[in-house]
Amino acid sequence: MANQMDYRTLGRTGLKVSALAFGCGDVGGLMVRGAPADRERAIARAVELGINYLDTAPSYGSGESERNLGVVLRALRPQVIVGTKCRLPDTTDVPGALTRSVENSLKLLGLERLDLFHLHNPIGRVTGERRLGVGEVLDAVAPAARRLKEQGKIRFFGITALGETGALHRALASGAIDTAQVCFNMLNPTAAHEVPLGYPAQDFDRLLDLAREKEVGTICIRVLAAGALSGQVARHPVAIPAVAPIASGPDYATDVERAKAFEPLIKEGYAASLVEAGFRFALGTETMSTVLIGCSDLGHLEFAAAAAAKGPLPAPALDRLRAIWPRLAA
Repeated sequence: MANQMDYRTLGRTGLKVSALAFGCGDVGGLMVRGAPADRERAIARAVELGINYLDTAPSYGSGESERNLGVVLRALRPQVIVGTKCRLPDTTDVPGALTRSVENSLKLLGLERLDLFHLHNPIGRVTGERRLGVGEVLDAVAPAARRLKEQGKIRFFGITALGETGALHRALASGAIDTAQVCFNMLNPTAAHEVPLGYPAQDFDRLLDLAREKEVGTICIRVLAAGALSGQVARHPVAIPAVAPIASGPDYATDVERAKAFEPLIKEGYAASLVEAGFRFALGTETMSTVLIGCSDLGHLEFAAAAAAKGPLPAPALDRLRAIWPRLAA
């Protein structure tokens, strides 16, 4: 049976990516803690469903995600786009650190070239304990990534768009960034929507609009706020046991509680569940190229594909959301 997957252009890269992408991260955990047969089955099924972008990182399971994905890629030889990342420990030798990271990833993944290579560090105005200054990103990291492109080790360079909003805008506006992994979900819609003053989440100030203007490909991360948009505190046994929220509430339980505010969407028949609503909300956002899903089992993958097949949330559902967000700010 032919898949019904929607394909979108990933900004200036020109790559055609599936609207749903397969995340090999720690949160869902399948590619880190799942059984080998389940991992292979999940990637095979993802490809069958039309998913063509796989996203990993050295930090997921301390290299286990890349290693495990490499095993599956060697076994299946799928025609897919693969992206990974690099978290710099400091800025003493940026070109050397990036090169070592890329070469290690290529070895683990069994690839000759990475399609996408993202800086994993949060970005701030200045370099600090947890953040890399935007100046360093543009003056040191981007030129080093450009050399890796010239050497044929990577195709495109991007960032994980976390950190200080102003710094992220400056990075995207520079023209040096091909792709950005953008935090976006119903709890924090600020990368694409205005929210009232006092809204309890980081304001990304319509970052997706700037990305479109600058032809930066966008990859949605945290579409379900690491699972909080299920409205359930209990986590899957393969999932990471505890998770820190990103750019939303102070803790996971708070995110779960706030997610219950979206239940009218279900009661009024716009979606069958909060999880479905969450996927369809992100997938219906025109400025988003692809939405990463983190799976704990094959059922999660099938569910996401079924939600995607239903299409975007209807316009009245978005109006309903715009009425709910001010209540969260109250």
